[in-house]
Formats: sequence, structure tokens, C-alpha cells
Amino acid sequence: MNLMRGSAEGLVGGVVLDAFLGDPRRWHPVAGFGRVASVAERWVYGDSRWRGVVYAGVLVGGAGAVGVGIERVSRRLGLHGPVTAAVTWAVLGGTSLGREGLIMARLLERGDVAGAKGRLSHLCARDPEGMDARGLSRAVVESVAENTSDASVAPLVWGAVAGIPGLLMYRAVNTLDAMVGYRNPRYERFGWAAARLDDVANWVPARVTGGLVVLCGGPEAYRVLRRDGKKHPSPNAGRVEAAFAGALGVRLGGVNAYGGRVEHRPEMGDGKAPGVRDIRRAVRLSAAVTFAAAAIIGVLR
Repeated sequence: MNLMRGSAEGLVGGVVLDAFLGDPRRWHPVAGFGRVASVAERWVYGDSRWRGVVYAGVLVGGAGAVGVGIERVSRRLGLHGPVTAAVTWAVLGGTSLGREGLIMARLLERGDVAGAKGRLSHLCARDPEGMDARGLSRAVVESVAENTSDASVAPLVWGAVAGIPGLLMYRAVNTLDAMVGYRNPRYERFGWAAARLDDVANWVPARVTGGLVVLCGGPEAYRVLRRDGKKHPSPNAGRVEAAFAGALGVRLGGVNAYGGRVEHRPEMGDGKAPGVRDIRRAVRLSAAVTFAAAAIIGVLR
């Protein structure tokens, strides 16, 4: 029971640290892992799934081994709770996600569409060329929705299940997917393992996030989640985006462009396409979902 309490308190403490501090501004561990992954890619890369399996397996396994070491040392020193809080803070990204959303909201509220286009890459990989204020608003709301799971809820779920190793391995999987999980000629085969690992790692957390959106956003979120959650090509993102669409009373989905590749996403929800004011509403909902997840962990400790 004492070990469980320390882990739960550490996870909740990490959420509090993230709320007040946001991402570490220097020496960010996730950025450090990304640099290691980039060097490893230069050594391992080849246009084959097998090389991608080795690449993802070694890096994710390495993150897990580091996590096991940190956890053992922290327990021996009687610092498991504080160390868990620090690691949780390092891997969470909910506050930074909200800040980026609010920056986009302020730019669009001022009518600075060009500035918002230049900033969109901080949230997602979509090509902003040709987007107007409404298209940018939809991109931001969808990114805030999807990343509420990736940046906040999923790390907490894996931290609750597997402690510090779970936190680090999840963030490693998610980072590798962002780096090499794209369906383009370079990563179609090499990035396959990272993309599939990310799908598996987010399957439960995405559905937990959808449930938390319903808890925070009301019955309409549940109705749209049940009806539209399976429409999205992603097995996970669609659940969260559909729940957000229902909770906010907006319609998500449509045409997305990614570096010359165009995707037609099914529409989710019954309202109008999101406007600028819906960005702030999405950010508030995302924060509410994160704190709800932390509260539940605290209650179930």
C-alpha cells in the first residue's frame, strides 16, 4: 500500500508541477531522447520493417531499462514519490499544449492569420498553406483533442500501470512515432514498428480519455463518441476527437494536407466547424480532463 501511495502521489505531484511550470525549458529529457534517436536512425536506417523493429525495440527497451534503474534507486533512497513526480513532470505536455493553443487563439483573435500559419507547426504537421482562420481553428481544436490523450492522459495511465519505466517507455514510443511514424517514402517501412507500437500503447488511454471527456463535457460527448468515434482512420485519435466534438458542439474532420499529401477525414459531430472562440473552449476542456485523470488516480491510490 505504501508503494502504491508513493506512486500515485508522485503522478499527481507531476501533474501539479506541469500545471505550474510547463515543460522544462532547458535540458528537456524528451528532447535529449530525440537527439539520441536521431543519431541511432543514421546508424540503423534502412528501407525495411526489420530495421525499424530493431530501431524501435532498442530505443524503447533502453528507455524502460533507464526507468527500472531510476525506480530502484529512488525506492532505496526513500524518494520514490518525489522522483516519480519529477519524471511525470518531464514526460507530461498538457500545460505546454494548452499554451500553444492559447497562442494560436490570440493570433487568430487579432486577425493575424499569417502568424497563426507560421505557428501551427508547434501543434501538428499539417500544411497551413491555403487555410483560413476557420481551417486553422479546426486544426488547433483537433490537435488539442488528440494530444490531450498523448500528452497528458496516456503518460498517467502508463505511469499508474508500470511506474517510472511505464512513463519513460510510453514517452519513447510516442516520440518515435512523431519522428518516424509518417506514411511517406522514407518511413513507410522503417517507421512501421514505431507507428504500430504507438497505436498499441494508446489504445486504452485514448478510450480512457474519451470517457473523461464525457465525464467533463456531458452526455452529448458520449453520443457523438459512440456514433462517430470509429470513423477516424486512427484507431485512437477518432475516439478523443469525436468526444471533443460532442462536448464542444462542433463538427470536426474534413480535408487535411500533409506536405503535399491530402487526406479526407470523415466528419464527426453535428455543429458548425470550429471557430476561433472554440480554441479556448478546447483548451479548458483539455485541462479539465487532465485534472480529472489526476483526481481519479489520487482517489484510487
